[in-house]
Amino acid sequence: MSTKSKAEMVIILGLGNPGPKYLLARHNAGFRTVDCISIAAKIPLYKMSHQAYWGKGQFAGSDVLLAKPMTYMNNSGLAAAALCRNFGVPPEKMLVVYDDMDLPLGALRLRPQGGSGGHNGLKSIIYHLQTESFPRMRIGIGRSPLADVADYVLESFSQDEEEVLAGTLAHAVSAAALFIEEGIMAAMNRFNVHAKKKPLQAVEDMLK
Repeated sequence: MSTKSKAEMVIILGLGNPGPKYLLARHNAGFRTVDCISIAAKIPLYKMSHQAYWGKGQFAGSDVLLAKPMTYMNNSGLAAAALCRNFGVPPEKMLVVYDDMDLPLGALRLRPQGGSGGHNGLKSIIYHLQTESFPRMRIGIGRSPLADVADYVLESFSQDEEEVLAGTLAHAVSAAALFIEEGIMAAMNRFNVHAKKKPLQAVEDMLK
C-alpha cells in the first residue's frame, strides 16, 4: 500500500548537460533516465521554463513532474530550486537522478539524503536548496584508470556499455515508480541490491 498521498506532486529531476554534443555522454545518465520515464509514463518534456525542460502527468498513480535542467551540470541547482519553488514541492519530494563514477557500470543506488560526493550537479543543488535532505538515485558509470575524469564523463558509452546501461535504465524506471508509490526506503530495499534478472520485463509488468 502506498504511504504517500496521491495529491502530493513528485519531481523527478535528471541531471546532465544540454545539447547534441553531450546526448550520449556518461555524465548524462540522469537525463537519459528521465527520458526513459517520459516514454514509459507518456509524459512529454515539451515545456521550457524555470531553467529546465519539463512536463507534468501521471506516473505510478500520482502527479509527477519530470524535468531536465538546461543550465549545464554545474548550475543544476538553479533549476531545482526554481521548480520546487514554483510548483510548491518540498525538496524531500524531489528525486534527483545522476551519474556516479564510484559505482560500477550496471549498478544503481538510492539514498534519502546526503552530501554531494564530489558531484558538481549535487553541489549546486545543495547550495541552492540550502539542504542535503532530498532523495537521490545514482546511476553507475564506473571509472577509467587511464582517462582524465573530466574527459571520461563527457565521453559517450561504448556499444557494450550501452547494452549494460539499458538494463540499468529499465531498473531505474521501476525504482522511480516504487519511490512514488511507497517511498524512498521501499525503493532502496528493493533496488539497492541491484537485482539483474529480466529488467525490461519488470518495466513491462509495471505498465500493464
